[in-house]
Amino acid sequence: MGAGLLAQYAVIAIAVLLSIVFVARKQFPAGVRRLRILCAVPLLREGRAQWLQRVGRWLAPAPKATANGCGGCNNCDP
Repeated sequence: MGAGLLAQYAVIAIAVLLSIVFVARKQFPAGVRRLRILCAVPLLREGRAQWLQRVGRWLAPAPKATANGCGGCNNCDP
């Protein structure tokens, strides 16, 4: 296998992976959120290396606002 053919396969593999990520984020946002949480929690545990905790914080999704109480404007103010 030549270097050119290997480069073509690598570019195609990257394009396929990016499209899978794009479709998953658009079609299954709750599933992607759960997957990100499952991957981030072990990295954020006490005693992990500092760089692992940074990766875990980067990987973790933003916290969701709760519906009860004042967490956003849902026009619930009388």
